Amino acid sequence: MISSEKPSGPPLARTTLDRAAEHRRDEEWLAAAWDRGQVLVVDLAKGGRALVTDRPDGGAALTLVPSSEAPEAERWFLGVGPDGTPYWAVDAPLEAGDGVRATGLRESGHLLDDLGTGLLTTAVALGNWHRSHRYSPRTGKPTEVVEAGWARVDPDGVMMWPRTDPAMIILVHDGVPGPLGRCLLGHNAAWPPRPDGGRRFSCLAGFVEAGESAEAAVAREVHEEVGIGLSEVRYEGSQSWPYPGSLMLGFHGIADPAEPLTLDPEEIDEAHWFTREDVAKMFSGEGSQSIPMSSSIAFYLIEKWLLEDPENISG
Repeated sequence: MISSEKPSGPPLARTTLDRAAEHRRDEEWLAAAWDRGQVLVVDLAKGGRALVTDRPDGGAALTLVPSSEAPEAERWFLGVGPDGTPYWAVDAPLEAGDGVRATGLRESGHLLDDLGTGLLTTAVALGNWHRSHRYSPRTGKPTEVVEAGWARVDPDGVMMWPRTDPAMIILVHDGVPGPLGRCLLGHNAAWPPRPDGGRRFSCLAGFVEAGESAEAAVAREVHEEVGIGLSEVRYEGSQSWPYPGSLMLGFHGIADPAEPLTLDPEEIDEAHWFTREDVAKMFSGEGSQSIPMSSSIAFYLIEKWLLEDPENISG
């Protein structure tokens, strides 16, 4: 469905959470914050799912528990909410009940309010890092949590902090206004076929390599994946994508549809130029072609381009 308003930013970039980093080494403050805090239970073994309740307005609300009812597990301090409530996360299996369901950021991140989005995105990103750093990559020795979950240390005192992998994602388009303006979308060769035989199309994306700027990565990835050049690149925003720990840097770029496409079959097995009318039909669920999930930055980039000329869009 096409929104009636232009998106204000990437869906998982929304947050009202104060990370309160100044308290991460204050053990007395943290102990008191745990006692009066609310805890988000995430099941990282199942992709970072959490419990939510569905709201009458179509949104969803995170299910939180007081610290006295939280499972025994490593504690990670997420931050403080607008009303001063401390929030924590633990990794444990979930128990859904009446009116409560387990879901993840992919499916429901865009349905949460700003605080909920910030809590779940931070918890999954932080938790995925902890799960992959039980042992030091430098010494091979076991590590333990310090700084309220924002660092780990091995027996020799070697510290580690959460890392984020920068990745670029770009919606390539022709810069033409109106319903006949076109954008370039591709189907990733690694995506499994849909049960109905349809195909999902999305923006081009890739990781920023060592020693490379984000802008250089954009130009390189577009050329590698579809064999064309860009005449203009514009940064549009970013959001965390903790699968397992990426930061997606979103761009719009302009290219010439007359330039022939040369696909890298290991990355992109199909790519086409779609008009705004074509994309509007994808948003409305018409046909066998679809767009990315609503919580993704790809959805945001496509929707923003689509709505640049809303009065000219049919469908």
